[in-house]
Amino acid sequence: MSDSHGSRSQVEKIIRANPEADMFIHLGDGEEDVAAARINFPDIDLRSVRGNCDFSRKSPDHLIIEAMGRKIFCAHGHRYYVKDGTEALCFAAQDNGCCAALYGHTHERYISRDDGIDVMNPGSCSCPRDGMRPSYGYIDVTEYGIFMNIIEVGL
Repeated sequence: MSDSHGSRSQVEKIIRANPEADMFIHLGDGEEDVAAARINFPDIDLRSVRGNCDFSRKSPDHLIIEAMGRKIFCAHGHRYYVKDGTEALCFAAQDNGCCAALYGHTHERYISRDDGIDVMNPGSCSCPRDGMRPSYGYIDVTEYGIFMNIIEVGL
């Protein structure tokens, strides 16, 4: 999920809708929402990166998550100029030995294979800018590959 911008209820709605998830990743601009979710759901694995609107230093600029021997690069995206394309993000993923990259920042959904990297922006879970409903991503890492899907946040 990404770009909750103070909508704690949307973050918690996503967590409640996915009780089987092994991990949740917040891709920035919602550090306070993540802090509240960690208190309200102390038993989940919730990781986060810092976005351009997150002003504390609690979250790192990027994460590398490993699952089933595959590495996934996670960043908000503003430091990789994702509003102009995913090239810099993909280079960072490749430089870190990752086969996938997740980002936010644009508030617009995106799934593609760019420069050999599986790339996803789940859109914003609270304030999308692409004319679509609020959304989040779902990733399934298997021995056969990484499968990504974008899901609308339920009402």
